[in-house]
Amino acid sequence: MELKNKKLTETEFLEQREKVLKDWPTGSDPALDLSVAIDYLKQVPEHKNFDYKLRQAKAEGITMIQPRAGVPVLEDHIRLLRYLEESGADFLPSTIDSYTRQNRYSEAEKGMLESQKIKRSLLNGFPAVNHGVGSCRQVFESVNLPVQARHGTPDARLLAEITHAAGWTSNEGGAISYNIPYAKSVPLEASLSHWMYCDRLVGFYEEHGIHINREQFGPLTGTLVPPAISNAVAIIEALLAAEQGVKSITVGYGMGGNIVQDIAAIQSLHSQTEAYLHKYGYKDCNVSTVFHQWMGGFPEDESKAMGLIAMSSTVAALSKTTKMITKTTHESFGIPTMEANGQGIKASKYIINLLKDQTFPDSERLLRERAQIENEVDSLLKAVFAVGNGDLVQGVIKAFEQGLIDIPFAPSRYNMGKIMPARDNEGYIRILEFGNLAFTEDIKAFHRDKIAQRAKFENRPISFQLTVDDVYSVGKGRMVGRPGNRKA
Repeated sequence: MELKNKKLTETEFLEQREKVLKDWPTGSDPALDLSVAIDYLKQVPEHKNFDYKLRQAKAEGITMIQPRAGVPVLEDHIRLLRYLEESGADFLPSTIDSYTRQNRYSEAEKGMLESQKIKRSLLNGFPAVNHGVGSCRQVFESVNLPVQARHGTPDARLLAEITHAAGWTSNEGGAISYNIPYAKSVPLEASLSHWMYCDRLVGFYEEHGIHINREQFGPLTGTLVPPAISNAVAIIEALLAAEQGVKSITVGYGMGGNIVQDIAAIQSLHSQTEAYLHKYGYKDCNVSTVFHQWMGGFPEDESKAMGLIAMSSTVAALSKTTKMITKTTHESFGIPTMEANGQGIKASKYIINLLKDQTFPDSERLLRERAQIENEVDSLLKAVFAVGNGDLVQGVIKAFEQGLIDIPFAPSRYNMGKIMPARDNEGYIRILEFGNLAFTEDIKAFHRDKIAQRAKFENRPISFQLTVDDVYSVGKGRMVGRPGNRKA
């Protein structure tokens, strides 16, 4: 039967739920009885609920801070989150380990137990499914801020069940953003079905008066992603979530590097998400935005890395995004220490506070870039709905099959991978090769002209070398990969 963008009935949801809870022994916990979970979640105070705190940030016009962090041993994870709370975080993460992200719970179990035994982390995150509801509730009850699951999981159904029942009132991810950039061989139809379930679970809780936030992963591959592509994916995932009853939706964007383009992207992301939700009848959703600090390669020098963090924070503050995800000066080394994570939070919050009363003025350049991004997003979404004959789920599947939507540098074999981005002469991310991307000819002409201007300025041919130079440029201290800057 062809998968459609239709809200799961309660019967369909509950029948699927019986199977999901059998995937691992922790799924049989009595705390996962929906009536028990509802009673627990109704006791969550407002200051520990993601949706309430995001609404507060929007109302006050401030940008709140959240890091990434997660270790396998329960006591260590609690100590880590407490430290981040003391460092000034407004929201707390629980980054999930890579085995859990691939539903390899047996291997996650071994890594968790061995980490406890040798008192050293052998997993790159917190295996929430293996810990179960009880331990996840200990995490939640040990801190005084909202907790969110951050992962990268094409099938997060059991993970969502356990973490929401434990009081974690936000789950990051989506059928596209947690599949195409993360997995190689997971069909879109499968991840779409799995995330429909995750969203329907949140919708079920909403029907019982419990507000749970769903956050889309905006950066995608995190490398030279044109804003229109990431924004279009964000809006699609917002529409898919809303159909299943989600009311609190956060759409994300990863810093591109050009200040005007980044601010235009966040502004257009918020306004277009709301517009598309209203257009398709979802008029009671609370839309917020999240800005991810630089997701590409970081400089090895910690002072330079802190400079990049400060720049990211400045752009986020001026964009008036609702929330910002922070980085650390250890990004080029591997998993950051607790102390480095705390430093990133403090530095980011300092910049946010300095700039909270300042605004980035409208200008012809900003308004022109906003209009360009919005035009490109409309072009992509029009094609998705057209190829799906009005059904968004089928449109997504067929649009990726045909390359009408194409994410640069993604590993998935369900992504055509023919588009090639590059920066223009001012550092805006443009498109060098379009593949089958569903852009109108006037949009393509705009990008070609911008790339040609840069090539002329640098006195070199238009080629893939532009892209290569741009991928490595920030780590070498430049936003645009000029020919003379190839050596560090």
